[in-house]
Amino acid sequence: MEEEDKTKAQIPNPIPTPTPKPPTHSALVETDAEDMAGVIGSDAGGIVKKIIQGEEEKEMEKRNLSPESKKNKIFLYVGVVFWIVALILASFLLFRKNTNTIAVQQQFVPLIFNDQITPLEISGLKKDDITQAVLNEINNTKVKPLGLEGIYLTENKQNIGLRRFLTLIDSHLTLDSNTTFISDNFLLGVVKNQANDDTNSGTGFFMLIKVRSATDIFDSLRAWEPNMLNDLHGFLGMSANSTNNYLFTKNFEDGIIDNKNARILYDQNGNIVLMYIFADDNSVVVTDSQNAAQEIMLRLASAQITQ
Repeated sequence: MEEEDKTKAQIPNPIPTPTPKPPTHSALVETDAEDMAGVIGSDAGGIVKKIIQGEEEKEMEKRNLSPESKKNKIFLYVGVVFWIVALILASFLLFRKNTNTIAVQQQFVPLIFNDQITPLEISGLKKDDITQAVLNEINNTKVKPLGLEGIYLTENKQNIGLRRFLTLIDSHLTLDSNTTFISDNFLLGVVKNQANDDTNSGTGFFMLIKVRSATDIFDSLRAWEPNMLNDLHGFLGMSANSTNNYLFTKNFEDGIIDNKNARILYDQNGNIVLMYIFADDNSVVVTDSQNAAQEIMLRLASAQITQ
């Protein structure tokens, strides 16, 4: 027994087999780095080529956007030239003194319906010449009985307004310059007498004045009465003489013409010499003829109905 124990004691113990340890984290990192280096190494030429190509494209883009590029210089010079040309044209249009502009013609709108329209150029004419030109047209009108001819006085082919007309004939009718109350648009003309009419018909001369309301002109007309015949007698074909001198100082009287208020100057036989009628809220008719007054009021009323 002792020998067996000695024999066992002499037999050495077997060397244990070492157990493999798992790879550590640092080992994994080193492996990945080695793989990446291998990949980069294998494709290094392609990557470098792409980097160089990208840099070249960026440089080309910078050159194209730079003001120093040939194309951009051309655009810049052309823009400067156009700007200078525009500046010259603007200066020419703004500062030139002699401009040949064409005046825009105002649209002509008659105050009432005219059977005939006659323009009379009166540039350079004096009062008596203007009066005679209008009287000649009145006496030679071609419209039919109760037909209305509108006579438009012009200077340099432009219709003159009421205030200019009153100035040219040295009228005593004074009007405010504000055309809101009394319009500068007026009408001279003639209504032809009916055949075989009585002596109360007059020549048919008339003047139509447009106002905002009758009250805007009432005081001015009353103040004009003492000189109205003196200012307008030439248009009636009347000359002052010993037989009619009294009319120039005779007072106007209240009257009614077709239910419209009027102020009338009668002669010694009761015939109408001159009158003015408030034809409607916005119209005053100055005339020597009851027929003319009635025809004008009829046309004014027709125009209102049409509107």
